[in-house]
Amino acid sequence: MIQNSRKIALPSEPIVSVSRSRQDERYHGRAVLLMIGASLCWSTGGILVRNVNLADPWEIVFWRSIFMVIFMLGVLAFWHRTSVFKKIGEVGIQGLLAGAFLASTFFFFILSITHNTVANTLVLMSTLPFFVALFGRIFLSELVSLRTWISIAVALSGIILMFADGIDSGQSLGNFLALGVPTAFALNIVILRRAHASVSMVPAVMLAGLFSIVVSLPLAWPLTATLHDLTVLCIMGWVQLGTGCLLMTIATRHLSAAEVGLLALLETTLGPIWVWLGIGERPTDIALVGGFIVIGALFGNGLLDMRNRSVSS
Repeated sequence: MIQNSRKIALPSEPIVSVSRSRQDERYHGRAVLLMIGASLCWSTGGILVRNVNLADPWEIVFWRSIFMVIFMLGVLAFWHRTSVFKKIGEVGIQGLLAGAFLASTFFFFILSITHNTVANTLVLMSTLPFFVALFGRIFLSELVSLRTWISIAVALSGIILMFADGIDSGQSLGNFLALGVPTAFALNIVILRRAHASVSMVPAVMLAGLFSIVVSLPLAWPLTATLHDLTVLCIMGWVQLGTGCLLMTIATRHLSAAEVGLLALLETTLGPIWVWLGIGERPTDIALVGGFIVIGALFGNGLLDMRNRSVSS
């Protein structure tokens, strides 16, 4: 009887392995779609800011963070009901660090554009995939394939081309602050990747909003937002920032750090397109070519990744 049971058990092992592989493949595909959705949400920031009458960027950050916190509290309450505060507490020190790094990206961006051109800031922010891949390799021991490095390089060349017409000398301080955005965001992703195995890190997004509120309120006071401004900022807090960060946080569970960084480049690519379609600010022909290069690099990397995964499974 023992021998028979062993003979029956042995052939079943590959079947379980294949089933798990297919399940992982489905999770990965969904995570890619979630990260694309996050980048789509983030990319609406430019067109939404153009519809706000406020001149003080700190007040924009404050109100956007207020509405993001309200949105995240609603999501967490819907998911966890009465245990929502317990879930927030479970993120621990890692959640506080992730939230602090995410919140700091808001401030680095604002400080950079006050000491630099927007074009220079965006180009330096486009180095995100390199920081994410590098930190993922150092802190998480995640291998980055040569194909992914090539895709990152091609995508970055497209983004640099997009803003080539607007780049000027800039200022050293502004350039330094701009590099703080991809650095802090990459560290946030590394923490999310490390902590997701043991606890949900979604509450860290809400913590980022709380940190942002505390820092920006004294700098934004007195508040002067109109009803129109608050309506637009509500959309920014709920959709552009809240939903975008929520989708990104969930996606990091099943994506490598390098994949998250590469897909996040869609934000920088699509942002000018929405401004073009929304208020008629048409990108130059060079910018359009650069956008096609970025999208092509992402699309090509995705196709090759799916092909390799299907072959290995």
